[in-house]
Amino acid sequence: MRQYNSLRDIRTDMANGQVSCRQLTEQYLRNIQAKAQLNAFLEVFEEEALAQADAVDRKLAEGQAGKLAGMVIGIKDVLAYEGHSLQASSQILNGFTSLYTASAVQRLLAEDAIIIGRQNCDEFAMGASNENSSFGNVLNADDPTRVPGGSSGGSAVAVQADLCLASIGSDTGGSVRQPASFCGVIGFKPTYSRISRYGLIAYASSFDQIGLITRSVEDAALLLEVMAGQDGMDSTASQREVPAYSQLLQTDKKYKIGYIRDCFEREGLEAEVKDAILGVKDMLRDAGHEVEAVDFPYLDFMVPTYYILTTAEASSNLGRYDGVKYGYRSDNVTDLTSLYKKTRAEGFGMEVQRRIVLGTFVLSADYYDAYYTKAQKVRRLIKEKTDELLQQYDFLILPTAPTTAFKIGENTANPLAMYLADIFTVQASLAGVPAISIPVGRDANGLSIGLQLMTRSFEEPQLLALSNYILDKITVDA
Repeated sequence: MRQYNSLRDIRTDMANGQVSCRQLTEQYLRNIQAKAQLNAFLEVFEEEALAQADAVDRKLAEGQAGKLAGMVIGIKDVLAYEGHSLQASSQILNGFTSLYTASAVQRLLAEDAIIIGRQNCDEFAMGASNENSSFGNVLNADDPTRVPGGSSGGSAVAVQADLCLASIGSDTGGSVRQPASFCGVIGFKPTYSRISRYGLIAYASSFDQIGLITRSVEDAALLLEVMAGQDGMDSTASQREVPAYSQLLQTDKKYKIGYIRDCFEREGLEAEVKDAILGVKDMLRDAGHEVEAVDFPYLDFMVPTYYILTTAEASSNLGRYDGVKYGYRSDNVTDLTSLYKKTRAEGFGMEVQRRIVLGTFVLSADYYDAYYTKAQKVRRLIKEKTDELLQQYDFLILPTAPTTAFKIGENTANPLAMYLADIFTVQASLAGVPAISIPVGRDANGLSIGLQLMTRSFEEPQLLALSNYILDKITVDA
């Protein structure tokens, strides 16, 4: 059975009797078993997925199947699915079973998506390499000596290695876009609030957004169409009407596009990444789009601002994991204080502990104004400047990551170097605007290079349409 790149191809073969949902699910299950060394899945719902596939096959035969019939999906281990384990790849939630289903996941199931399993990730979505999971590293399928990116590394590798058609991840500062760049797939972060966060384990609540990893832009558009919209369980979810994104992917409009000059002049940007992105920029200009260099003076402030604010929110959000309410509880306790200390020290990994301590520090009375308040002011400046540029230009272009996938262990001893892997993705998160990473080439080692596009809030239709246009143009030219 061939590898499928989109639900459209699957549905065509289903209509022609060449494949059924059960056969397709069985193929993905075989692939997961054959490529278990990649460590992309923490748990595979084999019997349940096959039962779902049989049910969808019956609905297809009766002409009553939903929009996602035939789509096999993996979900990152930060999304609640009733009756299934939920751990955020952490020992602190060892033994915890979700009591309800996330709104986004429920909407997928309602349209007959098949959930095949939960995927490995950096612990509590904190990381840029998927080396922070308590269940071990996820390996990049292109080169197992290299990281897949993070925190949604398992989700990206699952799509890259044909273990499922699409994955649902989370993006706080680039956690679907950066691994998508490293793995040669599409990573899409919608506007903050476009998809309900109900049932998503919180890391930094004013940044967290459910995101999508797919092989085609059309599938990303269809998944957003299904998952987006208001939700009575999440007061922060947008009330805006949900467009038919999957029907709005064709465009012949000539856009005004800005490429952020500061990104391309930055030390640490690999030459092959730079050349690939600038090559797409030139292609767009040659195709009649207006493309200009723009200045963004706050580039050096984005990573510090992002980490001050997200660690502050994390120190608050992760206070609930105390050994009392649910999850892991240390056996080596003598009183309430030791219960808290030992449970958290034993249950949380070192990176999560580092961020909790940093966040507690910046929220402390002596340093609140010096760090947290100042970071909030800088975030406002970054958002205002981003919005100003997006009033002048339809899109902003920049690399997704400064490098291709780096070696496992290369940055683990240097947290600052690891944090700088997010330098180009955190802007969209700080500003709350939608952004997408699409694969636009490979370096001399065969490693994927991702281009990132940003646009105005709730302008996902034009973002998806231009992304589709670029990928079509690259394919034709190739």
